[in-house]
Amino acid sequence: MSHIAVERNRRKQMNEHLKVLRSLTPCFYIKRGDQASIIGGVIEFIKELHQELGACCNSPVADVEAKISGSNVVLKIISRRTPGQVVKIISVLERSSFEVLHLNISSMEETVLYSFVIKIGLECQLSVEELVFEVQQTLRSDDTA
Repeated sequence: MSHIAVERNRRKQMNEHLKVLRSLTPCFYIKRGDQASIIGGVIEFIKELHQELGACCNSPVADVEAKISGSNVVLKIISRRTPGQVVKIISVLERSSFEVLHLNISSMEETVLYSFVIKIGLECQLSVEELVFEVQQTLRSDDTA
């Protein structure tokens, strides 16, 4: 096999591996499509996975916690139960390009615990901190209504 053919094959394999890395990494880690940006984004994603990336926000309205688990997010919300609340939360998630894979609802008297497992969509641009903030804002608007 000639040197040119070997090099062509190596580049083809590199591009295929980069495509796989890009597909396994949430899109908000990769800002551009060039090789260096893809590799840099993957490195950041792996670093954060090692730290069990998460965010939480506690307020009088609700306690909201989100943690990345692979290509999914585990979202837990404890709040005072109000009518239509879960529909509003799901709307926020869907608008932000998350897909609800699993939802468990537990309640006791006036308190409710929502446990979501959500898939990070390709179009998603939110960090977990921003997700927690968006959910908090939605619950605050419930509280003032």
